[in-house]
Amino acid sequence: MKLDKIKETASENGKQCVYSRCVKICGIGEDKVRKLISDMEESGGAKVEISSVVGEVHILVSTMAEDKKAARKVIKPVVGELKEIFGNYIYSTEENVTLEQAVVDLLLANNLTVSCAESCTGGMLSARLINVPGVSEVYKYGYITYSNKSKRKILGVRRSVIDKYGVISAETAKDMAKGLAAITKADICVSVTGNAGPDAAEDKPVGLVYIGCCIKGKVAVTEAHFTGERNEIREAATAAALAFMRNNMLEYYSRVTFGSDED
Repeated sequence: MKLDKIKETASENGKQCVYSRCVKICGIGEDKVRKLISDMEESGGAKVEISSVVGEVHILVSTMAEDKKAARKVIKPVVGELKEIFGNYIYSTEENVTLEQAVVDLLLANNLTVSCAESCTGGMLSARLINVPGVSEVYKYGYITYSNKSKRKILGVRRSVIDKYGVISAETAKDMAKGLAAITKADICVSVTGNAGPDAAEDKPVGLVYIGCCIKGKVAVTEAHFTGERNEIREAATAAALAFMRNNMLEYYSRVTFGSDED
């Protein structure tokens, strides 16, 4: 994925030019971002501002100079430093590119198909992917397997796994992703299971979510904790699933490219 294509905005204000670049980040929280760049609020004549949306952090780097050339000279090293710090956490530097667009672009670029199996998100992950024009080239199936029975009957989640670990567990997320891959034959299969509230379930706290990602038969699972109302937790889980899917794609193809993937 290209990380050096920057959205530029500039406007003339008398003899000065206001120039800015936006760096979009996923897979890392705002608190950690702020900590990592705490000394960059005013960096080399550029102003660095942090804002967040659900599951994302945006860093706006701006300056004012006599013309665009002078402004770019100030901004360029700051953006370069951000790239060094955050690397692949940067999903886009284009203002109009959403996280789901970045994920779909990565799927298209690598000729990969995707399927989703969702419990607590109830189709939100599929909906965000389907928001992107052209996704029909890569999107295969989407299942909302909310009940225990649907997880067993559709995805083949083992009853023994549910009985031992519960449906809100890493083991169930793994079984969901593996079962989805078996029935849809998609290259990438993502599963989401968790407790969106309002009450605890299986003695698991509200906001606990597990996300599974199966790529070419290899499964990774992550645990996440969110706060807020039911729909806020579901939205956060959806954004986290997109970021986790993207990160796993990048890691998988890095291993393949550099010859360290184990069969």
